[in-house]
Amino acid sequence: MNGLRKFQDKIAPTFEKGKGKLGFLHSTFDAFDTFLFVPKTVTHRGSHVRDCVDLKRVMILVVFALLPAMLFGTWNVGYQYAAAHGLDWGFWAQFGHGLLKVIPLYLVSYIVGLAIEFTSAQIRGHEVNEGYLVTGMIIPLIVPVDVPLWMLAIAVAFAVIIGKEVFGGTGMNIWNPALLARAFLFFSYPSAMSGDKVWYADFPNLMGEANNHLVDGFTGATPLANASLDGLAANGYDFMNMFLGTVPGSVGETSVVAILIGAVILLWTGVASWKIMLSSVLGGLAIGYLGYACGSTDLPGYYQLIMGGFMFGTVFMATDPVSSAQTETGKWIYGFLVGALAVTVRLWNPGYPEGMMLAILLMNTFAPLIDNYVIEISTKRRLKRNKIA
Repeated sequence: MNGLRKFQDKIAPTFEKGKGKLGFLHSTFDAFDTFLFVPKTVTHRGSHVRDCVDLKRVMILVVFALLPAMLFGTWNVGYQYAAAHGLDWGFWAQFGHGLLKVIPLYLVSYIVGLAIEFTSAQIRGHEVNEGYLVTGMIIPLIVPVDVPLWMLAIAVAFAVIIGKEVFGGTGMNIWNPALLARAFLFFSYPSAMSGDKVWYADFPNLMGEANNHLVDGFTGATPLANASLDGLAANGYDFMNMFLGTVPGSVGETSVVAILIGAVILLWTGVASWKIMLSSVLGGLAIGYLGYACGSTDLPGYYQLIMGGFMFGTVFMATDPVSSAQTETGKWIYGFLVGALAVTVRLWNPGYPEGMMLAILLMNTFAPLIDNYVIEISTKRRLKRNKIA
């Protein structure tokens, strides 16, 4: 690393803004330099705390937290393929097959997204935003593994340009950019994103019946689709299958175990809010058991937590510090409504079995309003106390 540091220092004058021959590429050079090493920038006056943890380091912590879900999802792609074909594949063969399917998603996500980020930074003469480190990691985990790459490229471009850059970049966005990419795919290309057929592949489904949907990806409907159509028991899913993650679904959403490992990392490092996670779970349980009591579903409320993208959305997207509520009380309200709305959409919207994406995007929109009312009420209470005193 010392050699790399010396090399960076040697070529730095070439990229110095306004002086070096390649000064117009200062933003690009600075992005790579601060990604590899702790920035040297410090304040020159006033009291301050010097810390090596900056935005890039926080984003990298989130990437590490996502790795368990990504690695398990990669293996699960190969596992589903081998199980449905009756192939006697070992772990590495299954994982290798999954890599062949997942790596192209990541290449498209990062190449398209970072190209737009770097181009935008160069045009503005600003530093490259770090937020896409996480966004680019999440997008391939929340889409079907068989999504056409050209569709994914358009969705990524939409999310970065419309979801981030027009608002000023990382820290200024109203909605979670990764969810905007999925929403764009869902509303622009619904046949590739919704319904049980999207998960079919070139092998028999879970009931042993051959299908004619010859695409590369998962087999059969997801647990959520089956729950809304035929019931889970009829399709061979049980609690442990869904908790461990050996079921069809988007790459990163299937394994609750892997997601919980990521949650521990985020909470231990203080990156994510435990209030939002807990309140989202409580909201999902409340509406889940309400639907169970009303006869809207034959599944107890806790099943809603392990199906679909509920836990992935709760841990990695509802807790986005930019688009979520900022006040402590607001976090409880925001998280509860995310979980409650997600399950409400699942149980009482026959056309859309999953609701986490819509719930988070809707609450992203209302998060500032929640914070405003929380602050207003708190201010009135303090004024009233002072008046009484």
